Amino acid sequence: MRFLKGHGTENDFVILPDPGGEAGVTASLVAKICDRRAGIGADGVLVVTRTKESPEVAEHAAVAEWFMDYRNADGSVAEMCGNGVRVFARYLIDEGLEKPGEFMLATRGGVRKVRVEPNGDITVDMGKPVVRGESVATVGGQEYRGLHIDMGNPHLACAIGDPVVQLDLHYQPGFDPGVFPAGVNIELFNPVGTRRAVMRVHERGCGETRSCGTGTVATAVAAAALTGETTGTWTIEVPGGTLTVVLEEETSYLSGPAVIVARGELMLAE
Repeated sequence: MRFLKGHGTENDFVILPDPGGEAGVTASLVAKICDRRAGIGADGVLVVTRTKESPEVAEHAAVAEWFMDYRNADGSVAEMCGNGVRVFARYLIDEGLEKPGEFMLATRGGVRKVRVEPNGDITVDMGKPVVRGESVATVGGQEYRGLHIDMGNPHLACAIGDPVVQLDLHYQPGFDPGVFPAGVNIELFNPVGTRRAVMRVHERGCGETRSCGTGTVATAVAAAALTGETTGTWTIEVPGGTLTVVLEEETSYLSGPAVIVARGELMLAE
């Protein structure tokens, strides 16, 4: 099987082209691919399939030719991945499967519009974030209260007074399973200036990652709420780089770099 490797602010993915939906990618194969010692190594896998070949999203085939079938590093299926969408779009453009400009992509979290900016960055329409209340994350015995934000996948974004660089995120932070029965992506951030924040994230099914697109938008929403804002442009610093989030009344946008760094032949098997 052919593969490519790409990343968006060091949130890295293995790309598996499967236009006809015939490869039968399994959870165990994804976990092997993402293993950073015995496999290629990645935060997740992007399976590239035509929307019409994918029963779970085939209804969107008229508006989006391609479906981003995203899997977490442990093989579990995910609804949406903001950095993954941008890397997915970069692959399609580089391969000549989509033209630079604007086009639509199907995800389990809905159809997303992407566009290529003049500087080469890729922007994705992330949809309208939905704030569903408050909850608590626990890291190293310390509780941090934050906002439960639905980005098509679940997030808990917590503004904290402790420096995020000092946190130990090797382990899954505690959370309320009654609020998040399917798990949750947890963002911990420090506001560091006007519409700017520094963030770290522990993603369900992955562990700590260098960046998280949907988590970056959730962080911008939570940071804006601290000052009573609901709109504006936010700069979010993550360990892998810097992303820009634009919050509007009815939607949100995520912008940043996305690059393909390698391609080859996958030798792993079940």
